[in-house]
Amino acid sequence: MAALAGPATTKLMPAYYIYTLDDNGHIERRIDAICANDEQAKRRAEQLLDGHVLELWLGARRIAEFKPENYGPFRDGLQT
Repeated sequence: MAALAGPATTKLMPAYYIYTLDDNGHIERRIDAICANDEQAKRRAEQLLDGHVLELWLGARRIAEFKPENYGPFRDGLQT
């Protein structure tokens, strides 16, 4: 007899948070990402990299930080 899938046998995937930071390091927005594991969440965050620094979190644990290629103190020819 086959086992029935139900609430007791369903494994929930963790909810990761991807934060977009402004130039001062403050959170601009949060993106929720439901991923199976840290590696999948990192790949998702990399897809969202759009010129801002991103941080990937799972609960209170920071998993990774992603910076765009042109990120640095002399970005756009200006010192920040």
